[in-house]
Parts: sequence; C-alpha cells; structure tokens
Amino acid sequence: MPQKLLAEFLGTFALIFFSIGAICADQYLRTAGQPSIGILGIAIAYGLTYAIMVSAVAHISGGHLNPAVTVGFWVTRRLSTLQALFYWIAQLLGAVAATYVLIAIVPDTIWSSAGRGIMLLAPDFTRLHAMLLESVMTFFLVFVVFATFVDARGALNRTSAFAVGLTVAVGVLFGGPFTGAAINPARAFGPALAARYWANHGVYWVGPLLGGVLAAVIYDRLFLADQPPV
Repeated sequence: MPQKLLAEFLGTFALIFFSIGAICADQYLRTAGQPSIGILGIAIAYGLTYAIMVSAVAHISGGHLNPAVTVGFWVTRRLSTLQALFYWIAQLLGAVAATYVLIAIVPDTIWSSAGRGIMLLAPDFTRLHAMLLESVMTFFLVFVVFATFVDARGALNRTSAFAVGLTVAVGVLFGGPFTGAAINPARAFGPALAARYWANHGVYWVGPLLGGVLAAVIYDRLFLADQPPV
C-alpha cells in the first residue's frame, strides 16, 4: 500500500504540475507577444501527462490519478473503502504539492494572470450546466479506463494509457472554455486550496464523481457481468 499511495501521489503531482504549467506557459507567451500554445497545446499537455504517468504507475497502483476513477473502482468493489480513501488522500496531496511547487517556480505576475490554476465557469454557464458537462466528460474517461484496463478482453490493452490520455485531451478541447475541464476533483482542489477560492468548487466534485460512478456501474453491470471483480 505505501508503494501504491506514493505512485498515486507522484502521478497526480505530475498531472497537475504540467497541466497548470502549460496554462502558465501559454499566458507567458501571450504576454511576451509570441505565438501561444492555445487550448490545443494545453489539452495536449494535460492528455499526454495523463497518458505518460498512467503508463508509469499503472502496474503499481492502477494509475488512477483521479478521485473519480478511484470512486469507480470502489463502487464496483475493486477497492475497499479504506483503500479508496487512502487513494483520495494521496491524489489530493499530490495536487496540493504540485500547486505550491508551481507557486514557488512561476513568477507571480504570470501565475496571477494565468488565473492561479483555478477552475472558472464561462459567463452565463450555470452550475448545473457545468456539473453536467464535467459529468459527461468524466463518464467517458472512466468508461475508457474500464474498457482498456479492467476488461481483459479490451482490444487496446497495450495502448490503454494512450487511450485514456486522448480522452482527457478531447475533453479539454471541448470543456476547457466552459468549465476549465477539470475532469478530476484533484485538478480543481489543489489550486482552490492554495488560493482559498472555493466559488463553484462543488461543481468539480459532484460532476466528475457522478460521471465516474455511472460509467463504472454501467460498464461493470453490462459488459463485465460474467467476470469476477479484480
């Protein structure tokens, strides 16, 4: 268990560090009058980091790096309640640590202009809209995780991490302008804690956790009904 928790901590740390770091880099380029990486670059950074770190730690901890993925494993009895709680703690601590390391590295002017990594809703985008969007995006992330990691029949077992990363990247391309596309409560939690900014924070827990539970239960009941929990 200590190895699993350390793997989840490090994986989530990298995920938050590079995804928010890409936003800071984009802001710096804009400020310097240079071509920015834009939402495509930010999406690629988030998705590639997810894919890389899942590949790196999946054989140790399963490579969740996301409380919404962990809750899917818990609700389908692939993790005990205590294990799931420990995974959550490791993931949230990784997100918080990454945020504070970024604060120490990135100049304050860039950090502030990049929004301090905080998740914000687009104007006229209600909390209900945001929860639904985060839920749908996370639903497909967890569905892909179950299809490629949990299901032994998955055709993409050798490229599972890449499939998961692409799912995240596509989510950011669509959801980024509207909700920031956390698709992960830890992604929202670290910056919110550091900035002490909790407006609309519940959106980034309710939406992803609901999507994660629905995806896990649907895949487990409909596609893994004849297979025992692993």
